[in-house]
Amino acid sequence: MAVNWNHVEHVLLDMDGTVLDLAFDNYFWREVVPERYGQQKGLTTEQARAELQPHFESLQGRLEWYCLDYWSDLTRLDLAALTVEIRHRISTLAGSEDFLRAVKGSGRQLWLVTNAHRNSWELKMEQTGLGPWFDRIICSHDFGAPKEDQQFWQRLHSRHPFERHRALFVDDSLPVLRAAKTWGIGQLIAIHRPDTTRPPREIAELTSVEKLADLLPVA
Repeated sequence: MAVNWNHVEHVLLDMDGTVLDLAFDNYFWREVVPERYGQQKGLTTEQARAELQPHFESLQGRLEWYCLDYWSDLTRLDLAALTVEIRHRISTLAGSEDFLRAVKGSGRQLWLVTNAHRNSWELKMEQTGLGPWFDRIICSHDFGAPKEDQQFWQRLHSRHPFERHRALFVDDSLPVLRAAKTWGIGQLIAIHRPDTTRPPREIAELTSVEKLADLLPVA
């Protein structure tokens, strides 16, 4: 088994690429945003993508990278409205709800821990109906640091104490998982196919599965 469930009291899950299909976000940031930005500035989509790329690269791993307000200011687009416009593309990864149901049925604490902006995670929980499964929804923007930063984990633990060594954390981001490992989360699982429109990734440094459902059953 990938997880020793006898040593798990809290289950912490990333949202995009773990519970939900990352295809939505990849489409939004790589297609919709450059297209609308280009239309606004009289650029082709490729030219717009090239103009935005340095901004994306310079901010990776920082809270601004995940902030719709920041990117709305930069692009002069209402990105929250754009996400609503394509909300029909939001979808769960196969078996995610079965996994959530099993964890809740086991009596363990189930937390969603996301870097996504509030406008984003609220829309996605509304669209999928998954919100009620979670005992807590933790947004890194409320803590002033992304999950890649040790300050996030310290501030989270200060506000919502839990036994880190008896926690399971699942995410698709290796930098985030490395930060959680450094902080002392007991068990870590990587999702190696966060976007169903793309092939699986090779992950050597951590135990990985294609989807949450591969961790069933939960006793």
